[in-house]
Amino acid sequence: MSIPKPEIELADALAGINGKFRSRLIKSYNGLKTAFAEGNFDACGLRSGRFCEVLLRWAQAELRGTHTLFGEKIPNFKAECEALEQEPKTAGHESIRILIPRAISFLYTLRNKRGIGHEGGDVDANKIDAATAVRIADWCICELIRLQYPISLEEAQAICDGVAERQLPQIWEVLGRKRVLTKGLTYQDQTLLLLYSSPDSAVPSEDLFVWAEHSNQASYRNKVLKKMHGNRLIEYDQENQMVIISPLGINKVENELLDRKKIS
Repeated sequence: MSIPKPEIELADALAGINGKFRSRLIKSYNGLKTAFAEGNFDACGLRSGRFCEVLLRWAQAELRGTHTLFGEKIPNFKAECEALEQEPKTAGHESIRILIPRAISFLYTLRNKRGIGHEGGDVDANKIDAATAVRIADWCICELIRLQYPISLEEAQAICDGVAERQLPQIWEVLGRKRVLTKGLTYQDQTLLLLYSSPDSAVPSEDLFVWAEHSNQASYRNKVLKKMHGNRLIEYDQENQMVIISPLGINKVENELLDRKKIS
């Protein structure tokens, strides 16, 4: 059995960032990822705003040696981002001067003008707005990692994916295993929740069998995994005995299982 773990923790990957910024940055980033995983799109707006404000202050400090104090309101976020672009090239890396400020300026505008948790309209854009916020935050974190480590964007993303797995109230990770805390779920639903908590990596079928606490491994593979594969909820590679959740499986979790937030 094995649970893939990142070789480096996010706090370590961002060790070059001053601690007063790093702790706030990680807290707001993980809070945003968790809110999105739980479908709490209103919270995504608030947490993405905090993420932007911390990252702007860090960029100010990097380029100027001073920053808007925490607790003080940033009077015009967009203008502050644009001002960083005017700093001389010698002040800092292009990502800090231009790319990151432009990214967070858009994210902050999305958060303020769309509200993310807005009401009304013919199309519910809350989810796609929140998803956009998450991906921009992912990119920013990856760029910060890349500034400190000579690695590719893909490798930086792997670190982010590894340390920011979807945190679900129904899933408890303990002693190298995962457990579904919600009682009364079918083996299929338990399997979907377990896979949803690690959506970007395949999981050994043996791990899923143990985590779901099924009594018979052959039966679990034949009656649960094969059936789910046939219904296109998962991709089950029988040769390598690896399983990954499909877009249909993700949709089922988000529209049916995540509503059961209360552990019982």
